Amino acid sequence: MANKTPTHDNLYAQPLGHVPDFSFDSAVVEVFDDMINRSVPGYASIVSLTGHLAARHAQPNTRLYELGCSTGASLFSMRRHVEATGCTLVGIDNSRAMIDACRGNLAKAGGSAAVELHCQDFFDVEISNASVVVLNFTLQFVPKPKRDALISRIYTGLQPGGILVLSEKICFDDPRQQQLHTDMHHAFKSQQGYSDLEIAQKRSAIERVMQPETLETHKARLRESGFDNAEVWFQCFNFLSLVALR
Repeated sequence: MANKTPTHDNLYAQPLGHVPDFSFDSAVVEVFDDMINRSVPGYASIVSLTGHLAARHAQPNTRLYELGCSTGASLFSMRRHVEATGCTLVGIDNSRAMIDACRGNLAKAGGSAAVELHCQDFFDVEISNASVVVLNFTLQFVPKPKRDALISRIYTGLQPGGILVLSEKICFDDPRQQQLHTDMHHAFKSQQGYSDLEIAQKRSAIERVMQPETLETHKARLRESGFDNAEVWFQCFNFLSLVALR
């Protein structure tokens, strides 16, 4: 099927033979917004409500970070809603193509808060004087041995009263629950117009680089990092978002 628009995702519509590992290269960036909205149930609601969560918890003269900002959807949602004075929004992504796309979207985004965009690895960024940190479907791409240290650095960099918004695809210990949620996710993608071939090839590409964890694992990591309160505020099938309070 030919693209209906330049941003329509059909990267996996034809048989690829060898399916390479998924990466956030220029081809993915071009269709990313369409891809994630058609692949992650509830994504638009999470993005919109992240802005409201940020507005509630943003403190004057602090920094609001999004780690893995991609094309800027959550970053700009925060910018539209935050009214605290003197805030700076900081978007970090290690994909140059994503940062370039985010920078292009900045001109169309509402709000007046200052925005900094950096093409860097998360571990090269100092998180400091933060009142909000957002990780929307990002931690699942971080190597598991590095996840504890990243969450600990976020906790240390947050001001008292600040929040971490952590959105992830999760897995389940019970194989029945795992199969149920996998099947429902595939049904969702089928409803969004993806063919069985596209679903299978995308799954093959991404499962080698994305490593989901259970909700219990995420909560335990947050507790061990210092967050004494973390609860799910949104879930649709095996995709959810937690808010952790500092």
